[in-house]
Amino acid sequence: MTCEVVVYNIESALKAQEGGADRIELCDNPADGGTTPSSGTVEVVRQNVTMDVYVMIRPRGGDFCYDRYEFHAMKRDIFHFQKLGVDGFVFGILNPDGTLDKARCKELIDKAKPLRCTCHRAFDMTRDPFQALEDCIEVGFERILTAGQRPKAGEGVELIKQLVAKAGNRIKIMPGSGVNEQTVQEIVGKTGVSEIHFSSTAQRESPMKFRNETIAAMGEQGSSEFLLRTVDPSRVRRMRELADQAKSKLA
Repeated sequence: MTCEVVVYNIESALKAQEGGADRIELCDNPADGGTTPSSGTVEVVRQNVTMDVYVMIRPRGGDFCYDRYEFHAMKRDIFHFQKLGVDGFVFGILNPDGTLDKARCKELIDKAKPLRCTCHRAFDMTRDPFQALEDCIEVGFERILTAGQRPKAGEGVELIKQLVAKAGNRIKIMPGSGVNEQTVQEIVGKTGVSEIHFSSTAQRESPMKFRNETIAAMGEQGSSEFLLRTVDPSRVRRMRELADQAKSKLA
């Protein structure tokens, strides 16, 4: 079982490796569902982990329909990150009608070569998942990250199962979103996937001694400067154990 952990900072990347992850998806801005991290973060992570590092190429939150300036930024990010020795990229571009923008996805995939590319959950926003599957194969994506066009993968497990069957050996299907200790065995058992994507999130207290209690999250409600996001290595190890158990029952 290949375990990919999504991480949003340097510490989380190190903790994911400690837990035995095979690969990380390195992002910024979890509140937006992940955007492109800084080049400095990518460089430091690459220098300090030995597992595969896939970098999110997403210039902003929101939809996946980008103008020419945003598309140019995506191409430039791929160019710069290639120099830092990453292993692959994660992105997806859609047309306004809900189809995959094959031309621009292929352009990014070609620019990324020989590095590999994952189509992220833009796939879940397409109007026809089976056509999108064929389009992803046609343009050269290595895998698709999907929750089965639902908020959580456990809810989309039937579609994920169908995608796995239709994909065969042509492309990898990787469930993500809501994949945790309570759901992973059902998802793996019902779909037969060989890769999973999860966060194993934990929080730790800030080391700050002085705290200005009159300011909370610089004005953003629901968050705090004094609770820092990280990854729990023990959760990563447990996820692999549970996934391997489910996979072994299918053999």
